[in-house]
Amino acid sequence: MNNSTAIFTTSEVFSDSMTPFIGLIEILQICVYSFGLLFGLPTQFYVVWLIVKESGTILPSEFFSLNLSVCEIVNFLNCLLFMLSVLFSSFIKIAHSLSGLGITGRPLFECLICVERYLAVVHPVTFLKYKPLRYRLICSTAAWIISLGSCSATRFLGGTQNFTGHSWFFSVQFVVFLSVQLFCCLAVLRALKQSGPGERGREREEENHMKRRAFNLILIITVNMIIINVPMIVSGVITIFMQQNIPALWIPSNICYVLAGFVHPALYLYRAGKLSRLFCA
Repeated sequence: MNNSTAIFTTSEVFSDSMTPFIGLIEILQICVYSFGLLFGLPTQFYVVWLIVKESGTILPSEFFSLNLSVCEIVNFLNCLLFMLSVLFSSFIKIAHSLSGLGITGRPLFECLICVERYLAVVHPVTFLKYKPLRYRLICSTAAWIISLGSCSATRFLGGTQNFTGHSWFFSVQFVVFLSVQLFCCLAVLRALKQSGPGERGREREEENHMKRRAFNLILIITVNMIIINVPMIVSGVITIFMQQNIPALWIPSNICYVLAGFVHPALYLYRAGKLSRLFCA
């Protein structure tokens, strides 16, 4: 296989010591990608259908979730391109271009969701001011433009096999996105421990419930991002240290990346009350 992971650079030059294991690595990668396509892709389409169809219109509160689901659909389709690149090497260039959505698009939209929850809890006046859909549309458009720029950068770095540059590329983004999410998480946690003056018991309980839901959502997204990026960064550091790209190192990153794609739809289905119905059915 001419690539090491769905969101990393190509490994067109394998070391001789890894040659006997290439077949096993290809099988593991195909199994991981197939699992994402068979289960992740239908789930994401179902979430998009729920957001658009069942509500009758796109609610501003779900607009970032809709964009994140669309981004995840492209990411899962990109897994198909990497699988096809086993037989047709021409697909690898397209796959490398779209992998920028996994590096930048997914965490960027997750950050927007975290910031939205942070404003709703900590700065409710500002949140109400920018609550109309047009502001979310502007933010989402900017996020897509940044993601497309990341796709171009990823294709260039993948084409040049610049492993060091690529490792720095996603590591810096990971630090930035994680910092934003941790700030939102801690700010909401602090607000959760504080009670507004003159609040009644029931009002205080309802407000704390809203803050607690926002905190849990941000915390889950932050932990999800750590699970995705830490194995990737560890593999990248080892790759830089050894000055060669070893495909076996990226298997854990592939598994974490694909499984992380199920977190967002599971959260939405849980909030929509659909998850329990699916299990009951």
